[in-house]
Amino acid sequence: MEEKQEINKKMSFAEIMGKNPDAEKVLLEKGMHCVGCPMAQMESLEDGCISHGIGPEDVVKELNK
Repeated sequence: MEEKQEINKKMSFAEIMGKNPDAEKVLLEKGMHCVGCPMAQMESLEDGCISHGIGPEDVVKELNK
């Protein structure tokens, strides 16, 4: 069984989606509709959360469930 690498707030949206395609659902539920935006490919999860007024720690916990 392959061990899943934990997602952290310093990862880019591209890295997160590469590790867990199901993450898109969680991000959309949190109001982060910019998942497909070209800028999101380079932006960290932390930066995206801050720009949307969302606590990155909460999102990280949800993504790692």
